[in-house]
Amino acid sequence: MAVDSEILILCTSKDNEPLNEGDKGWGSSFQQFLDLMLYQVLGEKASVRLVTENDDISSTELKKADILIPILSSHFNDTGKCLDAIEEYHSNLKKGKAANHLFKVLKSPLRTEEQPSKLRDLLGYELYYVDEETGDNQEIVDFFGPDAEKNYWMKLVDLAYDIHESLYDLTGSTDEKDVKPLFSRKSVYLAETSHDLVIQRNIIRRELQRHGYKVLPDHTLPNTLEELEETIKTELAECDMSIHLIGSSYGDIPTGSERSIVDLQNKIASDVSGSNGSSKDLSRLIWISPDLKNTSERQKTFIENIKRDISSLEGAEILQTPLEDFKNIIREELIEVSAEKKFNIGDKGVTEDKSGKSVYVVYDLIDKKEVTPLIKFVEKMGFEVIHPAFEGELLDLRQQHIQNLVNFDLSVIFYGKVNLQWVRMKLLDLLKAPGFGRKKPILGRAIISGKDITIDNKVFDSYDVEIIDGNEKLPLDDIKEFFETKK
Repeated sequence: MAVDSEILILCTSKDNEPLNEGDKGWGSSFQQFLDLMLYQVLGEKASVRLVTENDDISSTELKKADILIPILSSHFNDTGKCLDAIEEYHSNLKKGKAANHLFKVLKSPLRTEEQPSKLRDLLGYELYYVDEETGDNQEIVDFFGPDAEKNYWMKLVDLAYDIHESLYDLTGSTDEKDVKPLFSRKSVYLAETSHDLVIQRNIIRRELQRHGYKVLPDHTLPNTLEELEETIKTELAECDMSIHLIGSSYGDIPTGSERSIVDLQNKIASDVSGSNGSSKDLSRLIWISPDLKNTSERQKTFIENIKRDISSLEGAEILQTPLEDFKNIIREELIEVSAEKKFNIGDKGVTEDKSGKSVYVVYDLIDKKEVTPLIKFVEKMGFEVIHPAFEGELLDLRQQHIQNLVNFDLSVIFYGKVNLQWVRMKLLDLLKAPGFGRKKPILGRAIISGKDITIDNKVFDSYDVEIIDGNEKLPLDDIKEFFETKK
């Protein structure tokens, strides 16, 4: 599928100027990283090229491109050739198909009205971050720094999977009426969430996509009540199941509504599920986060109503469990091995461990000496230890880390001379593991502290991770207990 597909990245020359001598420009770095991510997702090399207004962007080249990715910034609207390329590419698309071919990336924030008119209604991938201290929007300049983990790499994974989904749609259809598609894919409505559950929703979305499901909505929902209700009803009609994630925040309230988008989706799904005139049954899974903190009174009322209101439970199953358990329930409900085989995904990059369970011991080079007794103890227990890589180019190290995230059974993060932010970044990587092509469940996660390190357990309450205190000496009994319960 990918080998014959052309992916074109459109970037202004100003957005590809190196920040420092010898560095690649932002656009060129994006091309390299996306190429890596697509290889992880597709299992084979795609043709990914970057062009700027200084290149000869021919009509033939634009027509040939299956996917066009414009990198939007304050410079884009000042660059006539880039705007003309968007207009020409869009004019060649079939009506209503822009979302399958155009993927807009925002290098810096742009209000909707500041974006090219043909791109305004499309889902955007915001690859910048908000400075927590000042509240200002900042461009990513350090692609391997802490700000890039959630705001760049995770969204890059989302983009790679969405391109995968689009390429499947484009190549899965054919003009030859006597040729049947590989198999008929089912659709799942994965309801939009409040901001506190965006990461969890993306994890579930990518896992569903990897198993061949079409996930709706696949675009930005309207912000006016009438349009929003019509869109939700239309997309629910395509689906056999809807999944709703409920967190601490009530969510955004669209224009003309007294309910939030999260509330409205649940209400409409309940109505559709309970409608006698419905052409097919709609089952619903509602997940309520077990870690509800700083919840408003309105959200508390919403959650209580969900639990109590009989009408809202029509065709629904409500769970308040750890996310990993909820994902297992989704697998039982939806994911079949036959679909995975037909879709021909999921096995790439996964190696079978015939000798037993493997443990990814995540540590920094500065802690190599202190972590060595732990590694020896784990190996003595019969586990295969997967080590992080430290030698090579940054991109190669990142790729090796991603491969490790795909393969391990259990993971231990060693908290030694590194800072708390480093530990959080590694925990976030474990959360993102399904997005890198992982298909088997993670059997256990633990943080083991080094000498003279005191861990504040409350910091990690929401991470579903076991804390093992090694402040004074290596806690062999606690480590042994952790591993023996996970075999």
